[in-house]
Amino acid sequence: MDATALWQRYQNWLYFHEGLGLYLDVSRMGFDEAFVESLRPKFDKAFADMAELEKGAIANPDEDRMVGHYWLRNPDLAPTPEVTQEIVQTLEQIEAFAEQVHTGSVHPTKASRFTDVISIGIGGSALGPEFVAEALSPDFPPLNIHFIDNTDPAGIDRILTQLQDKLSSTLVLVISKSGGTPEPRNGMIEVKAAFASKKLDFAKQAVAITSLGSNLDKIAQTEGWLARFPMYDWVGGRTSELSAVGLVPAALQGIDVRAMIDGAKEMDDATRVPDVKNNPAALLALAWYFSGNGKGEKDMVVLPYKDSLLLFSRYLQQLVMESLGKEKDLDGNTVYQGIAVYGNKGSTDQHAYVQQLREGVPNFFATFIEVLEDREGKSLEIEPGVTSGDFLSGFLLGTRQALYENQRDSITVTIPQVNPKTVGALIALYERAVGLYASLVNINAYHQPGVEAGKKAAAAILDLQSKVVAVLQKEKTALSLEEVAQKAGAAEEVEAIYKILRHLQANQRGVVFTGDLGKPASLKVSVG
Repeated sequence: MDATALWQRYQNWLYFHEGLGLYLDVSRMGFDEAFVESLRPKFDKAFADMAELEKGAIANPDEDRMVGHYWLRNPDLAPTPEVTQEIVQTLEQIEAFAEQVHTGSVHPTKASRFTDVISIGIGGSALGPEFVAEALSPDFPPLNIHFIDNTDPAGIDRILTQLQDKLSSTLVLVISKSGGTPEPRNGMIEVKAAFASKKLDFAKQAVAITSLGSNLDKIAQTEGWLARFPMYDWVGGRTSELSAVGLVPAALQGIDVRAMIDGAKEMDDATRVPDVKNNPAALLALAWYFSGNGKGEKDMVVLPYKDSLLLFSRYLQQLVMESLGKEKDLDGNTVYQGIAVYGNKGSTDQHAYVQQLREGVPNFFATFIEVLEDREGKSLEIEPGVTSGDFLSGFLLGTRQALYENQRDSITVTIPQVNPKTVGALIALYERAVGLYASLVNINAYHQPGVEAGKKAAAAILDLQSKVVAVLQKEKTALSLEEVAQKAGAAEEVEAIYKILRHLQANQRGVVFTGDLGKPASLKVSVG
């Protein structure tokens, strides 16, 4: 396409939201008007599906629950007055609690102020808060935040070691819908133990963010924790950033949570428009569908050209991949849907994988995130008339052009600056795009059977470990791996048993191997 035609196409497909100052450019995706027209019936259904969702339709039949994260930013849309009131009151309570912490009216027993906060969570209870902290936390926040988002002992130790002299002034958030998810439960137990070792009262510095009546909620009530905030059954983890899950840690860091909510609300209004060309989420869904032939045949490479947006691609990995990665469609057909997401940031990627993007396997489409404002205040000129920000902009525009020249599709999302309002808008934009795309390909974006299967498999391994240890403790002589498996009633699980025992042996858990470690079949195992 010649330059004149390309400029005209850019203007034809450019979306601009005046209130948010947000632009969306899908002109470098190769679809034509006929393709858009062919999808019109699917989009009509998708818009109708989304309207029903917001009215309270059961969207997750596996758990018999509604999906209402949209109500968090516009409580008047909630299906009952009780839900509306709960959303409003919870936000007020979050703001009041953060203010009390900041002023010192709520403070730890052995310090006049809280200085730090540990946020313990997994998946959506970690990725959203981490993204927002990286994007929006001030240079000198009222509380410095630290995340325990895994059950990795070394990772937990690193946080606790860094905070050892500050534990007495550290607030702990435990975020878990059920209270039984292993990763946050384990993190809570580890942090509790660290507090006990310092003779600190954990309960007086702990906050629970959980479902009413959950195991965690009961613990918090029984032990008299400092505060409790609700998680709703109608908000999934990957869409929970604008619930207490994300708002409590954000407010504690001094981030304007009302502005985040306002930005999301404005974007929600824009993405309800039942017209593809005038709906930015529909334009994203259209571009994704075109690039991957409605089957996820190409990966989504997310390239934010701003350091503060480094974690946006990681956040989108869960939102997109957990929502769209489904084996079955709504009719029970095996379809293996999904869009793989990866990314780092520009211009770091100029020196990393852009070489492959331009000349390697054409199995992707790129999403550039552009931020117009370089910094607060004027910039130094690195060369006559050229600033560091000009270089960054040049790298983005140049990479976009280089990809287009080699027939590589790209989308560009442009925001005026990284602030609470625009971050809230980005979150809402991609939440809606995921929902619309799911309808286009006839899958359920709001359940995650694969995640549940993984949890069950992990529980089975831990159960097997208990059986194996019991066998070895009972035996007086060393056994082969096959003998251990037979006696544990798990003859088909020799490999899993070997890996369990290898892990226990490496961590001085009493397991002793004799034989050639490179030849597992030769090993004899006992407990010392």
